[in-house]
Amino acid sequence: MITINNLHKSFGDKVILDGIDLNIDSGKTTCIIGKSGSGKSVLLKNIVGLLSPDRGLIKMDGQVISEQTQNGLFKIRKNIGYVFQGAALFDSYTVFENVVLREYENGNRNLESLDREAQKVLSAVGLLPKFSECNTKEYKNEWKILRDKKPSDLSGGMRKRVGVARALVGSPKYIFYDEPTTGLDPVTSEQIDDLINELANTLDITSIVITHDMFSVYRIANKVAMLNNGKIIFDGTADQLRSSSDNIISEFIERFN
Repeated sequence: MITINNLHKSFGDKVILDGIDLNIDSGKTTCIIGKSGSGKSVLLKNIVGLLSPDRGLIKMDGQVISEQTQNGLFKIRKNIGYVFQGAALFDSYTVFENVVLREYENGNRNLESLDREAQKVLSAVGLLPKFSECNTKEYKNEWKILRDKKPSDLSGGMRKRVGVARALVGSPKYIFYDEPTTGLDPVTSEQIDDLINELANTLDITSIVITHDMFSVYRIANKVAMLNNGKIIFDGTADQLRSSSDNIISEFIERFN
């Protein structure tokens, strides 16, 4: 569980987060919405310890993020997978190299182990058949083809799936998604939503999703938090959000629908 209490963050005179209180429930998907510049990405960076709050606390599984040493943050981040906007794959790396990068940087040089891990997570996101079929000729042929592809060889939806697969390496408890459906067509966006739901349900992953896509919110969110001018102005279910009479919320929903 992630608990955020009275979180404040400013850059110079610009107040970004102004007393945020929010609980991220374990095993659930929480969508964080709000206009551009409302503080969504800054909130996420505080949660993973890339930024430190001016005031307030963030606790992950009882540990205060801002009180951790670099070694402590390193251990906490082993439990976190991060899906970047646009997937953020390295163009010169193959699919295999992109997926296993974190394990490799963490010192794993066993190519057989890395190969199996890559196959497992790519199977989990639907880019390979079920891993239980890994000894079949069909599976081996598909893996051989996919393994050495570059990001430029993939569709937008496939790149997103590779980004999600990379985040799954190491079996994290938490996955943070930054605008996972941005730039995708409606059909592919729905496929990514289905994938987020499937991972949450089958792997019991706690997910935080930053998004402007209200269709996605309605499909995947167990809870929605809306930021406006650095404050949480809504914290509840998607159905409660949809029926809200608050003018700011209504205008946001109408605009992004």
